[in-house]
Parts: sequence; structure tokens; C-alpha cells
Amino acid sequence: MNNKEIGIYIHVPFCKSKCTYCDFVSFPCKLDKASAYFKAVNEELACYDLSDYNVTTIYIGGGTPSYVDSKYICDILSIIKRNIKYTNQTDFKNIEITIEVNPGTVTEEKLIMYKEAGINRLSIGLQSSNDELLKQMGRIHTYKDFIDTYNLAKKVEFSNINIDLMLGIPNQTIHDLKKTLEEICKFNPNHVSVYSLIVEEGTRLEKQIESGELKLPDEELERQMYWYAKNKLELNGYNHYEISNFAKKGYESKHNLNCWEQKEYIGLGVAAHSYLNGIRYSNVTNFEKYINAEFEKENNNILEEKSKKMNSVKIIEEIQTMKDKKNEYMLLGFRKIEGVNIAKFKEKFVDNPIFLYRDKLSKLAEDGLIEIDLNNIRLTSKGIDFANLVFEEFV
Repeated sequence: MNNKEIGIYIHVPFCKSKCTYCDFVSFPCKLDKASAYFKAVNEELACYDLSDYNVTTIYIGGGTPSYVDSKYICDILSIIKRNIKYTNQTDFKNIEITIEVNPGTVTEEKLIMYKEAGINRLSIGLQSSNDELLKQMGRIHTYKDFIDTYNLAKKVEFSNINIDLMLGIPNQTIHDLKKTLEEICKFNPNHVSVYSLIVEEGTRLEKQIESGELKLPDEELERQMYWYAKNKLELNGYNHYEISNFAKKGYESKHNLNCWEQKEYIGLGVAAHSYLNGIRYSNVTNFEKYINAEFEKENNNILEEKSKKMNSVKIIEEIQTMKDKKNEYMLLGFRKIEGVNIAKFKEKFVDNPIFLYRDKLSKLAEDGLIEIDLNNIRLTSKGIDFANLVFEEFV
């Protein structure tokens, strides 16, 4: 069996409505083109020879993947399964296969079909238990809808469930967050993601902030929310393994960790990103151009640079030098709470990161942003609050 690992990301750009903060490539008015879209995704998938790889994770994100007919999701997983030539059904069950679902868009029948297709991990987008905040953000569900979805997932016997939460929302109080966390801990999910709201350019939320219609919590309150969430979840048995992610032992997201450990993945679908052979590339963001594309066979040794384009659909974002790879490995490693493992860095690149980055690390340590021991280089508590200052040193 080939031990070269790879992940697969599948972008499903359809959603019922656009949340106010969302800047992802997603479309609330194109569901009638789902058939044409997934036909294009399957054609893109056929361009890759998966038999050379050990597929470890499949992640289906969006958009709202659970909004589309489940047959499209099941069909593409069936195709992937058939094209992993070295494996069998038992091995396929060992792949972490995640789908993002939003409350109000799933039924028991859909969940059963997901499970039968091999999906073994659900990521449910709750964000908050406060219905007023959900409505303000443009979410289509209520807290009761979330409860119904979670209970259905448990009824269908999904044993690996993540819940997405958000902090730093306009009008959100520390009491709101405390109540949400109290509720979530009662459900005892395997994994909780807690993301700080980022106001992205061009979103409806940005316009609401600029007009004064909404006001963000101040930075001090946002940080209080973060540390409260961290302490609350750790007291309830969750391991804080990545800046925004908490998991019960053994339920850390392989998809997340593979990204932070600079492992390769291919992205399928409009606007999807890939990382293969030291090249980061993306698909076009234009929906019509994607579904009408003629996909070209990749030889997995891509790619000659042709005016920064690989074909009519794929665009090269970065062709990494060895220096780029080392810098990126450090940056990504600092997202993990355990930090950069010195021995793993040496195994991957030969160099000792302590010596290679001695000036940068010395400065960051003096500023109280990182700490170094015999095994790891990691962010301090102060460093977590000012992580961007650390990341900037390795850009």
C-alpha cells in the first residue's frame, strides 16, 4: 500500500440563504443547477489518479452541503470509493469523512443516506443558542432546530459530531456565550469549534458595521469570551488542540490536523483550493465557467507554470521553494496548541528550527509570545491572543 497521504475537499456552493457574515463562494439561487454542478465535480475528480495515494480524509463543505439532494453527495463518495484501487470497504470505513450540515436542512432520511454512503462525522453549524443573534446573522434556523437535528443525528447513530460556535458577534454578551456553552456541554458532543467572528470585506455584515446599524463587542470582551470558552470546555473534558478547536480524546479532526501539518489535499468544485507537490492552486470562482469547463487530466506531477494557469479552471496561487515550505510549516504549526514539533521539523526538512529561526524565535520569546522546550515551540497564552504577530514572522 502506498503511504503517501492525501485529503479530499469537496465544495458544495449551494445554500438556502446567505448569512450576513459569509464571504465564501456560495449561491442561494442556483439549486436548479445542482445536477450540472455535480457532473462537473465528478469530471474534475476523474482527472486525478487516486491509486497513488492513501486517502485519509474527505471533507464536504460549503455553502450548505446538507441543503442539496443527498443523492449527489452519495454518488460522489461512491465514485471516490471505486477509484481508491488499493483499498476495500473496511479501509474506506477508516477514512474520516465529514459533512457540514445546517439545522433545518436535514431529515432522518438524509442522515441515514449519509451514513450508508460512508460519512462518519457531522459538523453542525449552530453558532449560538440565542435565536435573536441567529436571526441577526441571517441564519435560517432556531436553537430548537439545532436540538432536533442533533437528536436525529444521535438517533441515526452518528458517534462523531462537531458543533460550530461563534463569538464576537454584534450584540452578543458574555452571558449569551455562557448560556450557549452550558447548553452544548449538556449534549456532550465529541468536538466543538469556537471561531471568532471576522468581518469580511464586501459582506452584508461589513455594511451593517460601517453604517452603525450593528456594533462589534470590543476587543477586551471578545478575548474574555474566548478564554471563558476555553476554560469551560477544558473543565468539561475537552482537549484544546488547535486555536479554535476542542475535542474529546481521540476525536480531534484529522482534516484540521492534516492542514496544520502541511499534508497534501485536492479540492474539488468551484473556488476549491488544493495543495499538491508544493504547489497551491485554486479553481475559478465563477460558477458558470466551472460547470462548463473541459477538465484536463492531471498527472499528479503538476504543473508547468503557464501564465499562472494550469488550465481553464485551475489557477496557480503559489509554487513553493524549500524556504517557503519551511516557513509555512512553522506558521501552520503555531495554530496547534502543542506547537511545532522540533523532531518532526528535522525529519521533514533536516534543519533544526531552533537554529534556522534563532533570531525570530529569540525575539518572539523575549516578547512573551512563544515558549520553547526540548520537544516543541508553541504559543504562550499571550501568544494565542496575539497569534497574528507570530504568524507574520513566517509569511
